[in-house]
Amino acid sequence: MSKRDADERAENGSRSDRLWTPVFICLTALTFCGFLVSQGLNSGTSVYLSLTGMDSTLAGVLGALFSFGAGFTRLIAGPGADRYGRSRFIVCGLAILVAATILPAFTLGPVVLTCCRAAQGVGFSMATTAAATAAADVLPVSRLGEGIGYYGLGQALAMSIGPAFALWLVSTDPAENIFFGLAAVAAVGLAFSFTIRYERHPQSLPAGSAYRRRIEQGRAPGAEAGREALGLRRLFEPRALAGAIPMCVLSPVYGYAIFFSGLFGTTLGVGNAGLFFTFSALVMLVLRALSGTFMDRVRPLFILLVAVAGGMVAFSIQLLIAGWAPSPATSALYYLSGGFYGVFIGLSQPLNQSVAVKNTPPERWGAANALVLLALDVGCGVGAAALGAVNDRLGFGATLVIVLCFLMAGLATAAKTYPRPERR
Repeated sequence: MSKRDADERAENGSRSDRLWTPVFICLTALTFCGFLVSQGLNSGTSVYLSLTGMDSTLAGVLGALFSFGAGFTRLIAGPGADRYGRSRFIVCGLAILVAATILPAFTLGPVVLTCCRAAQGVGFSMATTAAATAAADVLPVSRLGEGIGYYGLGQALAMSIGPAFALWLVSTDPAENIFFGLAAVAAVGLAFSFTIRYERHPQSLPAGSAYRRRIEQGRAPGAEAGREALGLRRLFEPRALAGAIPMCVLSPVYGYAIFFSGLFGTTLGVGNAGLFFTFSALVMLVLRALSGTFMDRVRPLFILLVAVAGGMVAFSIQLLIAGWAPSPATSALYYLSGGFYGVFIGLSQPLNQSVAVKNTPPERWGAANALVLLALDVGCGVGAAALGAVNDRLGFGATLVIVLCFLMAGLATAAKTYPRPERR
């Protein structure tokens, strides 16, 4: 073999394992925008309704409509992305999200808010389900877990930053700035979506990517999806349950943090409760920067054990300080709990998505991602509603004990559902 041939082979090998391609960067960015908008709307809509004289019952109905719209659409978007392609679902979903977010700023009323909230769920779930599948497509197979870890970090960061950003927007004058600001973020995501063209140009992907390999082997994604799944299997991918079940069990913990951690800090007299999410986001960034390729090398159950340990510390701290009088020590411990929560969400969320995808053949990644994200939606929505009822009756002490129980239950569930090392 000539030196030139050897150099070309080495260069091709490095390119085949390249992670941060332009298309992967754009997918991560648009997903971050989508999740930031959804979590901002979840946290800020109730505050906006309160400021405009509407009652909290409407806020509950609107939250349920968002969850219902998102959950129902995932059942269609996942198999649809497998059969008809990812990019059209991403573009259509983000376009719907932009329109449904900006409209309430101009036309206020229960009917408009109801229709827009349902449409927000439809657009959000359509875009993020297809984008998660596209991310798995363009990643090199040898670094799939690492890549999904980075991609999932974008989701987790948005779940931390979105609520704080929305609460700041709704506190400005006028309060409708929440819709203008979040619609602008959704529009940025829509702009990124127009760059997702790899399905028309698979040769632009690294040679090691799953999608390019399938095309070069003559395996048409749409036809494969149709043969692989019949009946209910077209909507549900049972092999993805390995990651979806633990995700569902742990999701009420995410729901508590999104909907109630800020309220908890306020009741403690913390000056800026939104810093809880800032600290969690910073820890997630540091953790991801230092973690390297551990998602592909370390046993998933061990990673989840570390994540759950972080969650246990975070909410044990909150249980300890529940009822404390306002003081610098109370605020410091509250912010510290946000850092440990960053360990939990920064590891557990991308890990469960990675387990589900790795346990599923590429032609069913759309349905797999749909099931995992559906588990996240349902767990967050139902869990937050149940924990809110407990909190109203028994207070934060009892609520935090239940959160700790969900953490332990999630770890126990993963021990049963995660694939054994010899099967990976």
